[in-house]
Order: sequence, then structure tokens, then C-alpha cells
Amino acid sequence: MVEESLYQKEYHPKLIVISGPSGVGKDTIARKLIDTDPNRFYFVVTATTRPPRAGEVHGVDYFFFTNDQFAEMIENNDLLEYAVVYNDYKGIPKQQIRDALKSGRDVIMRVDVQGAATIRKLIPNAICVFLTTETESELVRRLRERKSETIEELNLRIAVARQEMKRIQEFDYWVVNAEDGQERAVREIQSIIEAAHCRVKQSPIVL
Repeated sequence: MVEESLYQKEYHPKLIVISGPSGVGKDTIARKLIDTDPNRFYFVVTATTRPPRAGEVHGVDYFFFTNDQFAEMIENNDLLEYAVVYNDYKGIPKQQIRDALKSGRDVIMRVDVQGAATIRKLIPNAICVFLTTETESELVRRLRERKSETIEELNLRIAVARQEMKRIQEFDYWVVNAEDGQERAVREIQSIIEAAHCRVKQSPIVL
């Protein structure tokens, strides 16, 4: 007889890191993924010192803090990781992730490539997905259409994106967010998460 315990499938919530250059649609894909099943997924809201863009809401898109408030979070060790991104600080509050994991939900996090590298070191069993556009010209078009940067800032983002593309081999998966292909990108990430839950050897996320 096979031991009854062998039929008890172990379950551990996953931490999914969606990363990639500016303009690839990290926020959009993360939100659409969560909308497929809000009771299963939890979206980690990033803390930042940059001012909100048009339409962004505090506590929904980002937590917008002053430099002094952000410094206090650093001093209190409240952040999983933080970095300077285009002259502004960004960081991930630890407690959000802990609360989500305790609830049994899979945690979706969108971070820049620099932040993803830090998270891989801290949490080796996180699932890291690199998101891109189909072409560089498509990425440049998206960044221009945002109209949220000066020409100098835009050129800097394009230059950084070219360097970040060279780091794609550091990630577990590569998903293309093509124009008019958002639903496919979401389905591919869903498949990645389902496969992770079917692994024979699984371990809990430890912060």
C-alpha cells in the first residue's frame, strides 16, 4: 500500500516577480493578472518618493512618500529591498508580503530589474519573470506616448532599457507583452504559476 501522506499535496503560496525595462507594461500585466482571480492573487504596492503621474492613486498604484518618510522606513528595516531608480527611491514593504502569504494567496510583485536582482538573492525560490515588448522601437514608442519625461529623461530610460535587456538570462521566464497581446501575456504567466504549484519539491517563501 502507498502511504496516505503521499496523496496529500503540499501547498505553498508563490511569490511572482514581474520585471523588465520601463515601458514594457509591468503594471498593466500585473493588474490584469490579479483581475483574473482577486481572491487568489495579491498585488504588492511599491513605495516611492517620486511624485504621482496623472491618474495614479496613493495606495493603489504606489505608496507616495516624502524622502523623510522613506528614510524612516529604511531605518526601521520595513523594506524588503529598495533602490534609487531614475533619481527617486523605490522599495517593497515587507509587511504587505507577509500578510498576503499568511492569507494563502500568491503574491504578485512588479519591480525594476535592479530590484529583481536583489529579491533573487533574498528569496531564491521566488518566480522571476522578465517582461518585454516585441521590439525596441515598440518600447520607445510606449515611453514617448506616456509624455511623463523630458527628452533627456526619455533618452536615459531608453539607454538603461538596452542595458537591462542584457540581463534577461538572470530570470526564470521571458514573456513578451506584444501590442494587442496583453491577454496572451497574462495567460502565459498564469501557466507559469500553475506549473510552479505542480512542482514535486516546493518550499515556503521566507522573508
